[in-house]
Amino acid sequence: MTGNKLILVTNDDGYQADGFNALIEAMLPLGDVVAVAPREAQSGMSHAITVKQPLRFHKIKHGERLQVYVVNGTPVDCVKIAINHILHRKPDLLVSGINHGSNSSTSILYSGTMGAALEGSINLIPSVGFSHIKYSNDIDFRAAAKYSAIIAERVLENGLPRKICLNVNFPDVEADNVAGIKICRQTMGYWREEFDRRIDPVGVEYFWLTGFYHNEEPEASDTDEWALKHNYVSIVPVQSDLTSYETIKMLNKWNF
Repeated sequence: MTGNKLILVTNDDGYQADGFNALIEAMLPLGDVVAVAPREAQSGMSHAITVKQPLRFHKIKHGERLQVYVVNGTPVDCVKIAINHILHRKPDLLVSGINHGSNSSTSILYSGTMGAALEGSINLIPSVGFSHIKYSNDIDFRAAAKYSAIIAERVLENGLPRKICLNVNFPDVEADNVAGIKICRQTMGYWREEFDRRIDPVGVEYFWLTGFYHNEEPEASDTDEWALKHNYVSIVPVQSDLTSYETIKMLNKWNF
């Protein structure tokens, strides 16, 4: 590798995902890229790590400015393996994605894409998770790649606060129709799960997770859901510290 900025790229859709490869291409003008991704899709893995089977990785591409590795684990496994065994130094930036599907609002809690970004921030690496609001495989990533490069460049220039990472989501529009970039807060909402009951060919029932997202504040204009609905790229700064500091004050009045 050269003496350029070192960028670690990972994802949760697997190393063959179009969004992953679009993100690699977007990062190459900004520095040397080491990409470490799961062998298979790991959507919904959140911050899971592998503890009951051995982890293995192997290199599938080697160039002067790009190396690609595949890991038989989760997105967070990929980050840990990269930091501890693949990279020769701490990267200047970690980017995760571009995910096939939105990770706005409470979806961040389930997201392997953001699990990897949070793991980077825990290790004091400026980190960004990128997600496209569209879930299907026929996504045009050109606009998302363009804005990923812009945001990554700003993070490389300015850094991020200690243990803070960015959750970035892209609307499903062409680059010329993107309204801009909006700094947001996380929308208050939740997924209302439904399970589709089915019967397999031998007569045994099984369940397939379905459901829909319920936005508790659809009129609030400072949220990521509002931004995406109005064709903005949303950026939400997030952290691994889940402490409710206001509730500490309340609990201290309970006289335990």
